[in-house]
Amino acid sequence: MTQIDHLAGVQAFVETARHLNFTEAARTLGVTKSAVGKSVSRLEARLGAQLIHRSTRRLVLTADGEAYLAVARRALEEIGAAETFLASGNRDVAGRLRVDAPAAWGRQVLLPILVGITRDHPGLHLSLSFTDRIIDPIEERVDLVIRFGETPDTGGLITRKLAEQRAPLVAAPGYILRKGVPASPADLHHHDCITGVRKDAPTGYRIAQGQAPAERINVHATHEIGDGAAVVEAAIAGLGIAQMPLSLVAQPLADGRLVEVLPDYGIAPVGIYALWPETRHLLARVRHVVDVLARHGQQGTL
Repeated sequence: MTQIDHLAGVQAFVETARHLNFTEAARTLGVTKSAVGKSVSRLEARLGAQLIHRSTRRLVLTADGEAYLAVARRALEEIGAAETFLASGNRDVAGRLRVDAPAAWGRQVLLPILVGITRDHPGLHLSLSFTDRIIDPIEERVDLVIRFGETPDTGGLITRKLAEQRAPLVAAPGYILRKGVPASPADLHHHDCITGVRKDAPTGYRIAQGQAPAERINVHATHEIGDGAAVVEAAIAGLGIAQMPLSLVAQPLADGRLVEVLPDYGIAPVGIYALWPETRHLLARVRHVVDVLARHGQQGTL
C-alpha cells in the first residue's frame, strides 16, 4: 500500500469521525460510502486497533479512535497549511496558530499585536496560552513560544531574538518608607523579596553593574508568585522588592506606584526570544508573526 493510500485512509477516518456517518463522510470526500468504509477498515488493520465501533444504528469512536483523531486532524491541518503556503508563493497567512507566552507580558503586550495581525489576516485563527511555566513546544504541539532569557535546551527548535530590555528592581514607596533603601545587592538578603517560581524553585535576581557581566544572585523569597502580573501587583501593594521586565513595570514607575531600587545594578538586558519547532518553519503564519514581532522589537514596543 502506498503512502497516498495511507493518507486517504487518514482523511476518510477524520471525516467519518467528524460526521459519525459514512454517508456524510463520503459526500464530503466525493467518493462512495463503500470506499470510505474500506479505507477506514484498512487503516484500522494497518494500525492493529479499532478506531470506530460500528453498530446498525450509529458509529462511535473508541478510546483509541479519540486519541488517534487528535493527532490525525492536526497532521492533515499541517499538510493543508503547508500546501497553501507553497501554492500561494509563501504569502498566505492562514490556519490555526498555537502560541504560548509569559502570562503578564502575553496579555499586556503580545495580545494587542496578535489582534492586529488577525484583523489584517482574517484567515488566521489563534490558540493562545499565557503561562509562566516553561513548556516544550514540540511535546505540547505549540507552533510558537515566546520566552524571556535564553532557553538552554533548543534541540529541534529554531530561535530568533526579538528584542531585549532591562529588568529593574522595584518596590512601592510605602515599602521603602518601612524597610529603607538597599544600598548594595548584599542588602537584599535583609529585605522582603518577591520572586517568580520556575520548575518549582524560586528564582533569584539578575544584576550587573557597568560593563561587568550579568550574574544571578539568590535571595530569600519572602513571597513566591508564579504569575508576572501578580508579582507586579504584590510589589505595588508593598509586599517587597521584585524584579520584572521594564515593559511590565513602566507604567507603575511612571505614575509613582513603584520606584526603582539599586538602579545601578538593574541594567542587565534580558533577551526576548521566539522559538518554534523546525517542522513549523515552512508555515507562513509562523514566519509572518515572528517577523511582525521582530519589527516591534526594533521599534521598542515589545
